[in-house]
Amino acid sequence: MSLDRTANMLSSIKNAAMAKKQVVEIFYSKECESIAKVLEKKGFLSEVKVFKPADKSYKMLHLELYVDQDGNYSVTDVKRISKPGRRVYKPAKEIHPIAAGFGTVVVSTSRGIFSGEEARKRKLGGEVICEVR
Repeated sequence: MSLDRTANMLSSIKNAAMAKKQVVEIFYSKECESIAKVLEKKGFLSEVKVFKPADKSYKMLHLELYVDQDGNYSVTDVKRISKPGRRVYKPAKEIHPIAAGFGTVVVSTSRGIFSGEEARKRKLGGEVICEVR
C-alpha cells in the first residue's frame, strides 16, 4: 500500500473489478470520499459509505462497484493522471470527454472535486486527478 491514498483507492477499485469483487473497503480521506461521490454520480460505483470500525480510532470508506444484470462491471480501466511527483493542471477548455463519453475524468477545482463535464459546465479548470473508463 502506498502513501498516496488516492492512487491506493483507484488501484483497489480497478483490482476489485478485475477480480470480480463487488465491495472495496479503504482508509478514509476527504479527497477519496469526494472522488468516490463523483464516481457514484457517474455510475461507476453503486454505493459509498463512511464508517468507523468497532474499537478503532479511524474511519473507512465502503465502496460498492456497479454491476449490471449480465455481471459486467462498469469500471474497466482506471488511470491516475496527476501524481505527487508530477501534477497535471488543465483549463476548462482543455478538459475533453473520455472514451466517447462512456468514461469520465475527475478534476479538483477551486470549488471542489467534479467530473470533467461538470467542471466544463462551470468553466472551472484545475488538477486532473484521474480517468475512469
